[in-house]
Amino acid sequence: MLKQKTSHYWFIAGSQPLYGQKTIDQVAAHAEEIVNGMNELLPEQLILKPVATSPERITALLREASMDENCAGIITWMHTFSPAKMWIAGLKELTKPMLHLHTQYNRDIPWSTIDMDFMNLNQSAHGDREFGFMVSRMGINRKVIAGHWQDPNVANRVGDWMKTVRAYQESKQLKVARFGDNMREVAVTEGDKVEAQIQLGWSVSGYGIGDLVETIKAVNDQAIATLMEEYRSLYTFHPDADVRAIEEQARIELGLETFLARGNYRAFSTTFEDLHGMSQLPGLAAQRLMAKGYGFAGEGDWKTAAFLRVLKVMAGNSGTSFMEDYTNHLEQGNELILGSHMLEVCPTIAAEKPTIVVEPLSMGNKADPARLVFKGKAGRALNAAIMDVGSRFRIVANEVEAVENQQEMPLLPVASVLWRPLPSFSEATEAWIYAGGAHHTVLSYEITKEQLADWSSLMGVECLVIGKESSTEQIRKELFWNEKSYR
Repeated sequence: MLKQKTSHYWFIAGSQPLYGQKTIDQVAAHAEEIVNGMNELLPEQLILKPVATSPERITALLREASMDENCAGIITWMHTFSPAKMWIAGLKELTKPMLHLHTQYNRDIPWSTIDMDFMNLNQSAHGDREFGFMVSRMGINRKVIAGHWQDPNVANRVGDWMKTVRAYQESKQLKVARFGDNMREVAVTEGDKVEAQIQLGWSVSGYGIGDLVETIKAVNDQAIATLMEEYRSLYTFHPDADVRAIEEQARIELGLETFLARGNYRAFSTTFEDLHGMSQLPGLAAQRLMAKGYGFAGEGDWKTAAFLRVLKVMAGNSGTSFMEDYTNHLEQGNELILGSHMLEVCPTIAAEKPTIVVEPLSMGNKADPARLVFKGKAGRALNAAIMDVGSRFRIVANEVEAVENQQEMPLLPVASVLWRPLPSFSEATEAWIYAGGAHHTVLSYEITKEQLADWSSLMGVECLVIGKESSTEQIRKELFWNEKSYR
């Protein structure tokens, strides 16, 4: 399994000297209690920093945060009023993502005992507004979450933001290997790789398939035998499956993983139009590597491969796969989309134990490839695509309801998932097409539209989400105004 470096976040409470040392000490004590309490619920560790009470201390803190490789971001909270001009110099030097937590130590107002001492200490209601004004005035991108720190929903949202920052960190240093070029004459899988590296951090390198073939040929038989035992423990073998074809996929998986690990590549793409020297198109091999956390996309679609890796990091590699809108079910009142691909769907979205089958593939002119076949699970999901629209990158996502597919498809030897697009088939698909949404996507049961919007904001990428409250008219207006604002 691909691993992500563990990071931590600094928690900085703001105040000022006006209220005296006793108040500052109370701020520090309350901040410590908040950090200890939230650390029990968060996926990454919060580290308490000294109370920020002067321009010099603030600037030193934010400069230090920017220089600390293990600090992924900062969380700020103004316990008292903290004059925001004190923050200008420090904010100008901050290079890490920031979350502004608008909370309060006490949940309730102590009606019978409240006095001015209490008011002076617990005035984040306007302390956070002062800070928020300055951050907005300076045009600094940040996340804002409001609510009591003991509310589980607040902790969940902070945790989701941390996962999003983890994906942001991954994106900035992601390397993608392309084996072969894009599928010939296909438009949406193309893109500006230089701009992708400038804006998104994705370094994309091309390799001839012969480079990979040499690594695949070097895999020894004992390693293949060991991997075959793993296959038998995890999957059902179809009784008619050619074991030799499965062994060849094991060889491809081991060779691919060795090649990718050697160059620190965490995403890759292949194309059935370039398989010189290979006996099969990677099917089971690609599915297995996705399950280990690698990003992948077919037909040379390096953008979707990188996007999948980023979203897998955000999702903790759970319930997230390369996907393609394949065919529609247009029964009136029960319109559905069947998502699949000719081979490569990640088993992290499976609703059942996958079965390894070996069947012909009409494309590629190679031997019949082994692949995992299963039906996807039911539940809320997000289906998202990334495109190069010429002047910029654009993300389009659709909230969907994946449903249990009770129909048997005995002649379809690929993994699939069935979903209902929101708000309806017509509104969702018309909006998707107006937005230029691609047919290659990433389907995730774990990621929320808020996380996707936050990641897009951190990366400076246009993001449109089609959801249960959306309409084609609203999306078209959003596209119009985005076209003006991104020029």
